[in-house]
Amino acid sequence: MLKLNNISKQYHRHGSAVTALQPTTLDIADGEYVAIVGPSGSGKTTLLSILGGMLAPSTGKMQLGTESMYDLSVSARTRLRGAKIGFIFQTFNLIPYLTALENVQMPLCLGGVPKEEQVDRARQTLERVGLGDRTQHLPSELSIGQQQRVALARTLAINPALILADEPTGNLDPETREQVLAMFDEIHKEGRTLIVVTHDPACAARAQRTLRLVNGGIQDSPAGNAARCVA
Repeated sequence: MLKLNNISKQYHRHGSAVTALQPTTLDIADGEYVAIVGPSGSGKTTLLSILGGMLAPSTGKMQLGTESMYDLSVSARTRLRGAKIGFIFQTFNLIPYLTALENVQMPLCLGGVPKEEQVDRARQTLERVGLGDRTQHLPSELSIGQQQRVALARTLAINPALILADEPTGNLDPETREQVLAMFDEIHKEGRTLIVVTHDPACAARAQRTLRLVNGGIQDSPAGNAARCVA
């Protein structure tokens, strides 16, 4: 599903080049569950942004399915991202003046889904994450864990083949973290590809594969080495 061929990223600051991601060749198959770990500043967010079609690499190509992501026009890349990729962020990015239901409807609205179908899909997805009784609550009226589940429902509502998550358990208490990780397990069992940036050993341990970044370089590890990789 995802193929990175000699992808790298450099930034130029004050006349000097800073390498955020060293040349990387990587394949991630359909349905894989991958954790990306490493110290702050190691290139995790840069890699996730490139995978999500949001940050053009300095060199190399990235293929999503049959499409070369960064050879597309900006508008075509935006359409591809909207159709195939879901995002979950640590900060949730919920719209504060919209209800939980309306927040989940938002990407469906932007995707041109008819209003009645928007409401049905949003309601069903909120029920799936255990928030069927919170559809009319604003984000400020929800707990942190409930807000994260609204964010998860918003992603699932568009039925993406690929989900990218950035520190999805970072702000959660242990009970809510387990609920979210159980949902990730379920999502993975449905055949979706799941890529998670995390500092949380419990989160990384659920993945099939762990990519550890150090100074922009990747070390690839199979399942079972997550705790060592995060440490």
